[in-house]
This record gives sequence, C-alpha cells and structure tokens, in this order.
Amino acid sequence: MKNKNQVAIVTGGASGIGKAIASQLAARQVVVVIADIDERGGKQAVDAIEEAGGRAQFVRLDVTNGVQVEAAVNSVYDEHGRLDYMFNNAGIAMYGELYDMSREHWERIVNLNLWGVIHGIQAAYPIMKKQGFGHIANTASVAGLGPSPTAAAYATTKHAIVGLTTSLHYEAETFGIKVSALCPTFVNTPIFLNGEGINMDKAKIGEQMKARKMMSPEQFARIALKGLERNQLMVCPLPLRRTMDIFFILFPGIHRKFIRFFRNEARKANLSTIQ
Repeated sequence: MKNKNQVAIVTGGASGIGKAIASQLAARQVVVVIADIDERGGKQAVDAIEEAGGRAQFVRLDVTNGVQVEAAVNSVYDEHGRLDYMFNNAGIAMYGELYDMSREHWERIVNLNLWGVIHGIQAAYPIMKKQGFGHIANTASVAGLGPSPTAAAYATTKHAIVGLTTSLHYEAETFGIKVSALCPTFVNTPIFLNGEGINMDKAKIGEQMKARKMMSPEQFARIALKGLERNQLMVCPLPLRRTMDIFFILFPGIHRKFIRFFRNEARKANLSTIQ
C-alpha cells in the first residue's frame, strides 16, 4: 500500500516498454498517466490497466513540443499534488548508413529521442526539486553504451541520453531526486517494426531481429523497476552490461571483431547492396 498515492508519467506508454512499465506500476497501486501521441493505443492501455483494478489516465502528448510537455506535466502535478516518477520513454528507431541520411532524418530522430527526454526533464525536475523527492528514468539503449554501425543516428541520441542521465544523477541527488538510465537491448517491441529504414530492407531487418533471442517488454519492465528500487544509475540486463565492459576494457580486439560482424550482418539489409 506504500505506493497507493504515488503518481507516474510514462511517455510513449501506449506500447512496448512504456506500456509494460505503466502496467506494472499500476499493479503496484501507482496512479499512472500514459502520455503518448498514439491516442487509440494510449486509451486501450488505460482500459487494460483499469480492467485489472489499477488507476490510469491518458494524455495525448507530442514530446517534441516543449511547451506542450511542460503544460501536461504541470497539469498532472496540479491534479494530484505530487509527481513521483517521470519516465521519459518515447522514442523511435532509425536504420541506415550515415551517407544515406539527410538533415531531415537527423532532425526527426534528435527532436524525438533526445529533445523529448530533455523536455520531460525540464518539466519534471523543477517540480521534484520543489517537493524534495522523485525519480526520473530516461530510456536510452545498449546502443548508447557502444558502437552501433548502420544505426549511428539512433546511437547518437542514446549516447546523449546516457551522458545526460549520468550527469544529472549526481546533480539531482542533492535535492532528494533519483535519476536513472534504462538501457534495454533486444526487446520485442513495435519500435523495430515501426523504425525508419533509410535505404534499408525493413523485412530483412525484421528477420535479423527475430533471429536474436529477444526478451519481452514485461521482462524488461520488471528489470527496470527493480533497478529503480535500488536507485541504480544504469539499468541494463545482465550479463550484457558486464559483457560490454569486458569487451571494451579487457578484450578490445574481440569487441572490434564483434562490431564488424554486426555491421556486415546489418548491411545485408542495405538496398544498395541487395542484388
């Protein structure tokens, strides 16, 4: 019952990891606000939570619009009198060789993946500072922990989120605020199917993803919430994080071979090279 009066905002909560996190928070009696541009999916997620006995509401939100994000966060705070969790989770995937990308591609992914997180922080941080508590969780990716050839733009935004989150973690703790980065790996969510393939065969990408052992959104949500309970700076499924660290530090040669193998596999989906 300790979570009964807590309030959480989950951007991108209409599907995938965000939806799973929202569902599990509601099961813990946290009041969940699902904020998403997908109105139909968001309302369906709210209905599912309420049918299970939880409390939830939907707010249509475009996280690329800072004014809109600030208004939505302030509205939730005004209604409930507190804000315990801010999950900056909304994002898109983008695949393609860097030479195929335009300025518009860069603007699209940076505005959503990075500025969407910044807008959420800018709106929630002052509220949490005033109340003296709260937890900000920013969804990055394992792509933010190392190289990701043929997904450089996506990796750029996720590296930026890791840097932003790990820096804010130490600033915010002075005010009683916790800050964590969620770094999922291959999670079976719509982000792969809905991702933008620039001169890439998305069907081929889908096949490559299915060949990997993927965890469910619910599995990752459980890992994420457990990590937040422990105030972990970086929440990444093990043994992946340790494996990444070992490859980077102890076996750089093996790591480079692995990344080149990954690059070559990904390039099989490049329409310029498909005969």
